[in-house]
Amino acid sequence: MNDAKQLYHGYRFHPTIISHAVWLDHRFCLSLRDVEDLLAERGIAVSYESIQQWCNRFGPEYAQKLKKRQGQLGDTWYLDEVFIKIRGELHYLWRAIDQDGDTIDILVQKRRNKAAAKRFFRKLLKGQNEPLWRMITDKLKSYSAAHREVLPSVRHSTAQYENNRAEVSHEPTDASVQISWTGSALSYSVWRGRGSVQTGPTFDASDSLSGVSLESIL
Repeated sequence: MNDAKQLYHGYRFHPTIISHAVWLDHRFCLSLRDVEDLLAERGIAVSYESIQQWCNRFGPEYAQKLKKRQGQLGDTWYLDEVFIKIRGELHYLWRAIDQDGDTIDILVQKRRNKAAAKRFFRKLLKGQNEPLWRMITDKLKSYSAAHREVLPSVRHSTAQYENNRAEVSHEPTDASVQISWTGSALSYSVWRGRGSVQTGPTFDASDSLSGVSLESIL
């Protein structure tokens, strides 16, 4: 609790109000002014500028704690990538799910070559608690090249239709990835319920805020 007090030190609003505002902004397809109005209906007068500041300040903290609480992932990866545009520039959204359909992680990159695939593999391995048994991808050569260098002992399948699980899983993802450009670094996050790909506050997370409160996160 001392950590929580230190985290919110200097803010006049109660942490529960702050965490609820951040949850509203990232769980639903709402503008900051929409969140401002919803809080006003509950007698909480706060500007949308303050809500944006809360999202930027506390969102990464919430996301890290949610990621630490993530349950055990499966031993089979389904990987795929799709094209997205950020401010008119083409990028690739890489995504991996396990055999249960749970999102392991995502990564947005400008390329889909071997180096990009290796970077994604290494990112996935950081959160892998169980030994990986099998990896299923499409026939993109970058996967095979990266597999030989990073995961040579893991079975790799590129059989037709076998990766449909990952391809179908992109349907909600395309509408739930929030992306922003900060300097030269591209950062991203997945928050279920977003209606479009857009720029805005960005967290490194692979799960949604659902019913976030001070007690549930800290």
